[in-house]
Amino acid sequence: MEKETLKNIFKFIEEKGEHRTPFLWKWKNNIPLTEEDLNVNGNLDLRHSNITSLPEGLKVWGNLILEYSKIASLPEGLKVKGSLILSATKITSLPKGLEVGGSIFLNESLIKALPEGLKVKGSLDLSNTKITSLPNGLQVKGQLSLFGTKIKSLPEGLEVGGCIYLSFSTIKTLPKGLKVGGTLQIGQTRLTRYSDEELMKMIEPGFITKSIIRL
Repeated sequence: MEKETLKNIFKFIEEKGEHRTPFLWKWKNNIPLTEEDLNVNGNLDLRHSNITSLPEGLKVWGNLILEYSKIASLPEGLKVKGSLILSATKITSLPKGLEVGGSIFLNESLIKALPEGLKVKGSLDLSNTKITSLPNGLQVKGQLSLFGTKIKSLPEGLEVGGCIYLSFSTIKTLPKGLKVGGTLQIGQTRLTRYSDEELMKMIEPGFITKSIIRL
């Protein structure tokens, strides 16, 4: 069916008040978006999509799934009630004012930097990325995965509510004031040269609630 025919059908249905024109259709075809269009109820699944950008003011009340899409940037002020899934995307940074109610998955993406003061209410997965540092003021209530990254150190006072996975990263030291609510996994890193006692002294006055895993 031709694009113009579909456009007319959607317009007719919307004018009759029977159904809203799909957000994705409008965005792909450069049709003006209303404030109602920018509030997406439930999940917005754009995995494997050819879309390279999203509109400003977008609010997703479920999960925003962009893995394996061609998305290269996110709009400022993006709000996601659920989790933000950016695995295997071309994303290199996150925008200011980003609000995410769940986890952020950036594993195998092209992420290079995170915004200062980022607070993640779920988990943060940066595994197998080229990120080399984390911002000051970062807080993660769930797990933090830095598996296979180029991270050499963590910011002072970093707080993680769950486990931290550092295996196969280039981490060399732990910061003062590090707070870990779960286990600390350091297998295949230079940290294994230190005893548990030396690592605990390194992070004073911080703490690791559970064990240090060296496997």
